[in-house]
Amino acid sequence: MSLNAPHTTLLLIEDDPQIQRFLATALEAHGYTLLVASTGAQGLQLTALRQPDILIVDLGLPDMSGLDVIQRVREWYAGPLLVLSARDRESDKVAALDLGADDYLTKPFGIGELLARLRVAARHLARSDDGKDQARIEIGDLSIDLASRRVVRASKDIHLTPIEYQLLTTLARHRGKVITHRQLLREVWGAAHVESPQYLRIYMRALRRKIEADPARPRYLLTEIGVGYRLVDELDFPESAKTTI
Repeated sequence: MSLNAPHTTLLLIEDDPQIQRFLATALEAHGYTLLVASTGAQGLQLTALRQPDILIVDLGLPDMSGLDVIQRVREWYAGPLLVLSARDRESDKVAALDLGADDYLTKPFGIGELLARLRVAARHLARSDDGKDQARIEIGDLSIDLASRRVVRASKDIHLTPIEYQLLTTLARHRGKVITHRQLLREVWGAAHVESPQYLRIYMRALRRKIEADPARPRYLLTEIGVGYRLVDELDFPESAKTTI
């Protein structure tokens, strides 16, 4: 699909009329086509009938939990799914991401941040439609060449250990998306280590020292506190998302 917003259809599953109206005005002004469902059941039905490009799901729905919507829709819907919720507990974020959400944005939110997340989701969708991912990933002055296993920042080669490289490329394949601690531990260290987050913290600090110009203020490797990590897909990501361990 094209990355242009006019070709992107969003389905908002949200029961708050004020948020519905706000997002309809803001997103349609940026060229998106917005469908709206006020209940989980309506959302599931519209997803099946209209096959939207991207889903935006609230967790507090009147007829069922948004977590149930995510679990049910992920049985057959493979497109990007963004959670938009007032629930800011780490357990809610982890549960949503583990069930198949690609991203989680907490209310109140800025439309600029939402638009940035949607641009990332659109790129994921385009890569999926192409049937292949990029062999080389370039973000700002960071270049990751998956074919040659070469990582470069500011025209200088970065030498990574095998674990550091595997951690970076795992994040790179899902760039822009939040990957939970358990997901990263499973993919990099194996299922036996999913309850060993200290491995992840140690290697992430080491990786930041090599990747980031200022590891205390990371631009590329961002932390979702208590949830996981994200490799940005663009450098105009909002400052509010740039937290560290």
